[in-house]
Amino acid sequence: MIGDLKPYADYRDSGQHWLGSIPAHWGLLRAKRLFREVDERSNTGKEELLSVSHLTGVTPRRLKNVTMFMAESNVGHKVCRPGDLVINTLWAWMAALGVTRHTGIVSPAYGVYRLIDGGGMLPAYADYLLRTPLYAAEYQRRSTGVNSSRLRLYPEQFLRMTVLLPPPDEQAAIVRFLAWANGRLDRAIRAKRKVIALLMEQKQANMQRRVSHGLNDGVPSKPSGIPWLGDIPIHWRTSRLKHCISRIEQGWSPQCDAQPAGDGEWGVLKVGCVNRDTFSPGQNKKLPDSLRPEADLEVRDGDILVSRANTTSLLGLAALVNKPRSKLMLSDKLFRFRAKADQFDSAYLVAALRAKACRAQIESSTNGASSSMQNIGQSVLRELWLAVPPLAEQQAIVAHFAQEARPLNEAIARLEREIELLLEYRTRVVTDIVTGQLDVRAAAGQLSDAAAEFEAEAGDEAEDHESTDEEAAEA
Repeated sequence: MIGDLKPYADYRDSGQHWLGSIPAHWGLLRAKRLFREVDERSNTGKEELLSVSHLTGVTPRRLKNVTMFMAESNVGHKVCRPGDLVINTLWAWMAALGVTRHTGIVSPAYGVYRLIDGGGMLPAYADYLLRTPLYAAEYQRRSTGVNSSRLRLYPEQFLRMTVLLPPPDEQAAIVRFLAWANGRLDRAIRAKRKVIALLMEQKQANMQRRVSHGLNDGVPSKPSGIPWLGDIPIHWRTSRLKHCISRIEQGWSPQCDAQPAGDGEWGVLKVGCVNRDTFSPGQNKKLPDSLRPEADLEVRDGDILVSRANTTSLLGLAALVNKPRSKLMLSDKLFRFRAKADQFDSAYLVAALRAKACRAQIESSTNGASSSMQNIGQSVLRELWLAVPPLAEQQAIVAHFAQEARPLNEAIARLEREIELLLEYRTRVVTDIVTGQLDVRAAAGQLSDAAAEFEAEAGDEAEDHESTDEEAAEA
């Protein structure tokens, strides 16, 4: 049905170079004719704390794995109510905004705008329209600051913006169709992510077996003497991590630009660079030109990185840096050390750190004020118990696992690319529809109420339970 959509019959020039042509019968109004700024403050701080993200709009923070600090008190936070537009002033240029369906509180630094009665804009249509890349680019042009990490969209600039305004019945048709279309796309994306999760579990199970019992299941075992480890092959030994590695260090976390560093630019690694079983160099933020890089914190081939602060399930994950691009710096949320090469294989140590025995030790030793921000100290890492085979056997285990994991990695990469394409397609479809490049009136009329509601609920479920490291962009 999406592929059958056609443009409108008649268009006119919007008079705005960034909007281009719009349907001839659509209106254009300044945002100040549709929204008014509100500044209601919480006296108790007990209301639901809401998250404002470029990925999912406005949602309850309790549903997110947001690794941001929590304020000691939420008294004085801004109150927002269903139908209010909430803008993260600092990240508006990334479209970190949305129309809330919840009553709750947000940071005092955010902008809260309420639709004016009789203005003629539906909240759901506003949510779709104002989060498009087209509008995000205009927010950036209207934001002020010395660099992208300091850009702010102030109320007077937002309220001067031109907003597209289709007739109310057409807005309703657009919302109806997009609820159906996004629901279908979200279901397809969620299905692919479930398959990826199963493939990752299979990889983890394969490695768990190898770092616990080796390559030969027939080798006699012996008690390790460590409750976490259980029985181990008779020729293996146990060791605390501190005897396997160099000294542990951590990095620096300055206020950075939101985008990744480009070629030749310095970037600070985000904690998400170790979330997968391989190092993800793209998980970084550009160091502002005004800050001097700490060259001794640049990560190098063979470094082992471990997350120091994150949610419980992501805390203490390890990854091996393998031939990284230059100018990537260690952040304060990461530990770094190196294996003692004469006795220990770096890739084997990473696998052992990600195995159940170490995970159990780490998760029993966390501390933090909330589940969204847990921490471990260097002492926890140093005292971890590992089951250690001879060096040659460590290397054989790593080589065997690499061969075993190759088809799984290929399948995961293919599915991730398919998800990426679906997300790009969804963004393009939403933008084309809410800006009038495609006419959905007839298609929306063909949807039954049950079909539209079912798909909308499916999309809501996918959105509310989606959590990624990128949520930290809502600072």
